Amino acid sequence: MKYIMEFGSDRENRTGVKTRSVFGLNNRYKMADGFPAVTTKSLAFDSVKAELLCFIHGHTNVNEFQKMGTNIWNANYNADYWSGSNKNSEPGDLGRIYGAQWREFRSWHPHEGGLIVTDQLKDVLFGIKNDPTSRRLLVSAWNPGEFEFMCLPPCHVLFQFYVDGDRLSLQMYQRSADWFLGVPFNIASYSLLLHLVAHECGLIAHEFIHIIGDAHIYHDHFESVKIQLSREPYPIPKLGINTDLKSIFDFKMQDVWLNQYQKWPPIKANMSV
Repeated sequence: MKYIMEFGSDRENRTGVKTRSVFGLNNRYKMADGFPAVTTKSLAFDSVKAELLCFIHGHTNVNEFQKMGTNIWNANYNADYWSGSNKNSEPGDLGRIYGAQWREFRSWHPHEGGLIVTDQLKDVLFGIKNDPTSRRLLVSAWNPGEFEFMCLPPCHVLFQFYVDGDRLSLQMYQRSADWFLGVPFNIASYSLLLHLVAHECGLIAHEFIHIIGDAHIYHDHFESVKIQLSREPYPIPKLGINTDLKSIFDFKMQDVWLNQYQKWPPIKANMSV
């Protein structure tokens, strides 16, 4: 945040709220140091879990996210450009967002019966277990042919796994990152995904590498950023998971938790959509 505030350029964008932005950041988080949950404000870890579990199960309806206990997709569902369109054909439909791309990626092959549907998440799990040195252990949410059928084109567009002996790492590329509101959530979400996949595959969760394209802070978050930067961090917590479960598809909300999570109070800020 300090770097963006000091060196960023002020820019217009589609939301109408200016950002201060830099291009191209790279951060690394070693899981052996603890679980990278932000401590200078409160991380909504239940929402992190709920959203990730919805993605894992391929959910694309805002009602499913609400049932899991998170409202973070409500604003996108209710945005004028989406709620007023005829693309969301059923109540609560968010379109072909992350869960759809992870579990039912659609492509077209003229010689193989037309439409091809790929379960990328199951394929990458199979690859980690059976071909761990593959350079194709990758899941993409970036499907340009379906952008008009999404309430929001994916911000975290692809992730790749890397097996090194008994250690598993995960690298994610994010095209656009709301540094104050979104990035702490993104770090926790993909670190949790790394832990769950490592557990199923009998590996040790090693490192999450986060590569960001447009890293920005909205101008109406500047005062909130000042508050957060004035706070001293606490030691980072540890992740607890139900080790009796064997598959990432078996995990429920109660099967994942944080231990020794000390954090400062939440800092409210508006979400620009």
